[in-house]
Amino acid sequence: MAAAKDVQRELEKEMMFGMAEKEMEYRVELFNRLTHVCFEKCIEKRHKEAELNMGENSCIDRCVSKYWQVTNIVGGMLGTQQTQM
Repeated sequence: MAAAKDVQRELEKEMMFGMAEKEMEYRVELFNRLTHVCFEKCIEKRHKEAELNMGENSCIDRCVSKYWQVTNIVGGMLGTQQTQM
């Protein structure tokens, strides 16, 4: 009986680790996509200066903010759908 509980605990640990690993992969992918999209949208193709100019900074701020808002909305909608199933 104790061995069965140990096996169950070990399986639970592995499952939690797997979920944490998937979450980390998702977050890294999300960050990479956000970086790519906002860079392509906001940064001039020919770099004139070493620092971002005010327009680029503003564009990046808006782009990142909108990206997170949409991600949270979609995540909320998906979470609501899953609880209804």
